[in-house]
Amino acid sequence: MDMKRQVEFHVTLKKIENIPLSNLDLLLPPVNPSSVFCYKKPLDEAYTFERMVEILKKSLSKTLASFYALAGEMVQNKDGEPELLCNNRGLDFAEAYADVELIDLNFYSPDECFRGKLVPAGKTGLLAVQVTELKCEGVVVAFTVDHRLTDAYSANMFTLSWVEVAKGNNPLLIPSFGRSSLLSPHHHHHHHHHPGHYDSTVSQLYLPISSLPPPPPADLIHDDELEAISRVYYINADEINNLQLLANKNNSEYKRTKLEAFSGFLWKIIASNNIYKNKVCRLGIVVDGRSRLAGDDEKSAKLMASHYGNVLSIPFGEKKCEELQEKTLNWIANQIHEFLECAVTKAHFHELIDWVEARRPKPAMTKIYTTKVREEGSAVVVSSGQRFPVAKMDFGWGSSAFSSYYFPWGGQSGYVVPMPSPKGNGDWVVYMHLLREQLDYIETCEASRHLFNPLTSTYLNLF
Repeated sequence: MDMKRQVEFHVTLKKIENIPLSNLDLLLPPVNPSSVFCYKKPLDEAYTFERMVEILKKSLSKTLASFYALAGEMVQNKDGEPELLCNNRGLDFAEAYADVELIDLNFYSPDECFRGKLVPAGKTGLLAVQVTELKCEGVVVAFTVDHRLTDAYSANMFTLSWVEVAKGNNPLLIPSFGRSSLLSPHHHHHHHHHPGHYDSTVSQLYLPISSLPPPPPADLIHDDELEAISRVYYINADEINNLQLLANKNNSEYKRTKLEAFSGFLWKIIASNNIYKNKVCRLGIVVDGRSRLAGDDEKSAKLMASHYGNVLSIPFGEKKCEELQEKTLNWIANQIHEFLECAVTKAHFHELIDWVEARRPKPAMTKIYTTKVREEGSAVVVSSGQRFPVAKMDFGWGSSAFSSYYFPWGGQSGYVVPMPSPKGNGDWVVYMHLLREQLDYIETCEASRHLFNPLTSTYLNLF
């Protein structure tokens, strides 16, 4: 791996400003998801690596004119809370050469080639970009963001704008970085509840960081079994449809989604691993609150659509492993639907915003992230990547042959993102960050091994 040079990108700022984070941003620990897009050697000979880098840099510069906060940094305010400083610190743009062919990349086990290699290493600033030329003249474009500012929706807003600008168009949406009034505390919402009503659901899902257990002793962390690793699979479209049919088996009118069906299946499989006997298994699903907070009027819909930041909640269910083992997928999917129903409302997001407000400046975070695996049982969070712009990432030299999130996030809870396959045929590509023992079980267990196929160059037709 040969790094050429780092370019610092700067933007022209009207003024240096501090922007406070919203209450929903404050729930995010400092974790750094990456997005990776791999391209075959362009058919058009005119696209040399140098020219592609030139296009990426120029368009990135232009895109940052409206996404200016990404060239700033995260600082602490006087209360010790993170806050956005738009000071044009610049962002890192690295060029690299990797002596490997696209077809030889290990997509199935991305820790090997992504972590610290194809994905920007080290955490600097709010956005870091790396463009790597491969031996076959294919190219990998990867970037890493700070989740305290950028959720998946915001990252997509940025990426899709970058692609538009590279093609000579205007960005799709001009982002708004200020704290939208739609995300401010609404204490008056509660006058019709008895006081403290909102604490009940929210405090089952979130907790103040002061109540977190101390981190486990170092000797425990080196237990290989408890090591979390990343793997990428593909699942055939007919298998997904089949799961959805099973999930809807006795429902006359309820329609369980593919995501509910898949999540239910995963919950059941993880719980059926004998090492979790007599323990519980938690399953969380990331919910985007934008459409919920916007309501029906066009003005707030526009505001929420352009809001750059986190508008997420992670509701979860907790069941005894034995119960999940016995129950049908239909029953499990209904349980998921139930805990989701409580969270996909305007009221839930207002409660969450108010709950954070009542505790500030004490930090809080989602409870499922802090699950102590083995001791309590296990936990996994599913985040739908169906909007991940797999097919749209064309900077001018063609769509990406493979794209994925890469997010070894640090908690012992698993993190799973199903995305559309680049084939566009209804298959899913699924990024999974779980304990090694859980992934090995999923791959060998009778019920699931036919479903999760290791992602290969052959599947991606890279030859």
